[in-house]
Amino acid sequence: MFAIKNSYINDLIRLNLKNIPLKLSTNKKNLRKFCSIVKEKSLNKNKTPIESFRNKLEDGPNFQDFIGGVVPRSQFDSKQYDGKLKLDDNHERLRLPPWLKRTIPVGPNYHRLKSTLRNLKLHTVCEEARCPNIGECWGGSESSTATATIMLMGDTCTRGCRFCSVKTSRKPPPLDPEEPHNTAEAIAEWGLDYVVLTSVDRDDLVDGGATHFGKTVRKIKELSPNLLVECLTPDFRGNEAHIKTVADSGLDVFAHNIETVKEFQKLVRDRRASYEQSISVLRFVKKYSKTELDYEIMTKTSLMLGFGETDDQIKRTMEDLREAEIDCLTLGQYMQPTKRHMKVYEYVTPEKFAKWEEYGNKLGFAYTASGPLVRSSYKAGEFFIKNLIDSKRKHRKQMD
Repeated sequence: MFAIKNSYINDLIRLNLKNIPLKLSTNKKNLRKFCSIVKEKSLNKNKTPIESFRNKLEDGPNFQDFIGGVVPRSQFDSKQYDGKLKLDDNHERLRLPPWLKRTIPVGPNYHRLKSTLRNLKLHTVCEEARCPNIGECWGGSESSTATATIMLMGDTCTRGCRFCSVKTSRKPPPLDPEEPHNTAEAIAEWGLDYVVLTSVDRDDLVDGGATHFGKTVRKIKELSPNLLVECLTPDFRGNEAHIKTVADSGLDVFAHNIETVKEFQKLVRDRRASYEQSISVLRFVKKYSKTELDYEIMTKTSLMLGFGETDDQIKRTMEDLREAEIDCLTLGQYMQPTKRHMKVYEYVTPEKFAKWEEYGNKLGFAYTASGPLVRSSYKAGEFFIKNLIDSKRKHRKQMD
């Protein structure tokens, strides 16, 4: 990992001042592999609002990028793709390869979930993060469990990670006291098998929103006792008391994303997050549930690939996660949400993702999901995880 000694460049990266053109010396060449440097073209001072809006629409992959020329998974073969998969010296944004394109979201389940969300003023990370898997997860089928990921505590985050499209603010709006009840009612109406609760970071709150998480889980379990609940949480600054609040709520899976390998943490995540802190959160939950609760909570985390990380860095990270007794791991492709965010350095092929899944299984993870479009909450109710939790529930009842 190279060191960035120029504090001026560091400040620009941290503040993400995209409108300031940068001229880097050749010894900073590698920096451009990781950072989105926007070269400002000649500015038109008389630019109209329509022109400004048109420029905004150009940000990120467009709708047709995801639905045009969809390739069935069984036909994925990266060797037949002649486009570039890795950023070169021209630093032009890479075209979306065919294996990252999806079908248009349709189906009664999809429309029913969307309608309920609007009526109860709830948010989902599926929509806020522009997830291309939304139709598959919300729709469900005979061979997969219908799932949804509710985003608690509003749609505004106190942190500014360079990969995330969720809007940020130092002082987001106050919490909605009715949200735990509304969320539980909506989920009961949907008839889901598995739900993921996630949230924005709320460093402005004393407990980081842990109490709000706990209230929501307990209300859900009250209305839907057989529903499996996964909480994809912030790190709560590593505060064990706040982590306990969520762990004590009755959830089934505690998830917290490490996001990237150790060497890329400072470039990818907000400065308040860290590799060690994220692993310590998951390690604590596993230990706490084993010693203090009457059941063992499953733990889960996720890695994005495509920032420029090496195979050795990925291996070491996976080994660290397994050493922390994390049960489930997902690996997916990073996709740049807008031009203001980090560029994709590499599109990892489906074949390479399959190898990481094999390696995860070899390390002993109970469940490893690895693929270009896999996300931390992607098809979270996979039959394997659901059956694993169900079998543990039956075992607990027999022991009682």
